[in-house]
Amino acid sequence: MGWLWAIIVGFVLGLLAKAILPGKQHSPLWLTTVFGIIGAVIGNALAASFGIAETRGIDWGRHALQLVAALVIVGLGDMLYVSLRGRRKA
Repeated sequence: MGWLWAIIVGFVLGLLAKAILPGKQHSPLWLTTVFGIIGAVIGNALAASFGIAETRGIDWGRHALQLVAALVIVGLGDMLYVSLRGRRKA
């Protein structure tokens, strides 16, 4: 069940990051989900290092760090994807 939640959270974080980032991102949906999963893992690690990984109630700090990490990973990952695959004409 942990993998299913990781995929769902990665999917949501990746889509949120794509929606927030300016311009068009060219990476496919499956790769955006992978970037979101990586962002969630990095955000969790940062939250643990700051001591806010588990708090009472909703972990807003952890979720904010996950989203910020997903924004960075989706942005950098999309730039790498475009440079490796070339810009496709839609």
